[in-house]
Amino acid sequence: MGFWYAVASIPTSFERRCVQGTTAEYTLLDNGRIEVVNTCYDQEGTPDVAKGQAWLPDESEPAKLKVSFVRFLGLWWFGGSYWVIDLAEDYSYAVVGHPARKYGWILSRTPILPPDVLEAIYVRLEQQGYRRDQFVSIDQSLHTP
Repeated sequence: MGFWYAVASIPTSFERRCVQGTTAEYTLLDNGRIEVVNTCYDQEGTPDVAKGQAWLPDESEPAKLKVSFVRFLGLWWFGGSYWVIDLAEDYSYAVVGHPARKYGWILSRTPILPPDVLEAIYVRLEQQGYRRDQFVSIDQSLHTP
């Protein structure tokens, strides 16, 4: 839960306008679901905000979420698989991926991760079948002094 900066990601079609400052905020709701608010900024500095919900399809696998940004008739449709595939012991970073490796995000509690920490994450991602060159660094200068 909480506020995260996206340090790098496998670009997706729904993020094509995003050029900087991508963040994600996760809030636990009373019904056990998770509110997801993703924000990024386009070339002109205009924010683009996407709100969705996440849920656990199987409570015995708490790292495997479904996330939807499509709400129709009061229901959330087309949930994508978002799996937490790497997590710092102190929750300073998390890596979210997809079982078919179609997308992924390296998230951090700070706008920038130390180079050695980021390198270790990439090594573990490669061990899980991801390619380092799939990931594009995200400009977080908007959030740094």
